[in-house]
Amino acid sequence: ARAMSDARLAIIVVAAGSGTRLGQQLPKAFVELHGRTILEHALHGVFGATHAAHVIIVAPASLLAQARTIGSRVAGAASEHVTVVAGGDTRQASVAAGLAVVPATVEAVLVHDAARALAPSALIDRVASAVLGGGSQGVIPALPVVDTVKRVEGARVVASVDRSDLVHVQTPQGFPRDELLAAYASADAEHTDDAALYAASGREVVTVPGEPRAFKITTPWDLNRADRMLDAGV
Repeated sequence: ARAMSDARLAIIVVAAGSGTRLGQQLPKAFVELHGRTILEHALHGVFGATHAAHVIIVAPASLLAQARTIGSRVAGAASEHVTVVAGGDTRQASVAAGLAVVPATVEAVLVHDAARALAPSALIDRVASAVLGGGSQGVIPALPVVDTVKRVEGARVVASVDRSDLVHVQTPQGFPRDELLAAYASADAEHTDDAALYAASGREVVTVPGEPRAFKITTPWDLNRADRMLDAGV
């Protein structure tokens, strides 16, 4: 078992989204995928990581008990290091709710979307190692853009975009704890991810290699893709 008591790392797992595009009645993280909830799959990746961590699950207020049950089941002996809090109206508000309960001993915080249910433990370790390695930079996983990208106006193509300096960004995204708290405290706009909020506060963000398995489950097609991958054992 890992030594959890001296964890310098906290991982906030954001599971509070409604998931309307998934076309399900339940909030996205509580939709079933291959016999388990999406949240449970995501937590298996988190608890499979080598780095000891405090895990904070941010869930819809109506599903806190279910989130606690899932967290305890996956964490096993480490369940005392799992905290569940209610999310806010936006992703940013939900992350802030998670940040509010990060233990004082923590030096680095990873923010992970439960919807990236198949993100491998190796990816979580890669981001954790980079952010715990020191410095004030944020660390985000990224994959190169392989598709040709066009800029359009309405339906009309107006230009091709050079993709050599473009990347697809994933989670978990990692940050030094004090710098992330300061960035959240100074945020005056909604951002699409924590890296954008961090950069908006004047801080630097760098990338590490991402993982194709860490795609985000947003639509029924994504859910089906994840189910097929689990069927195939890949």
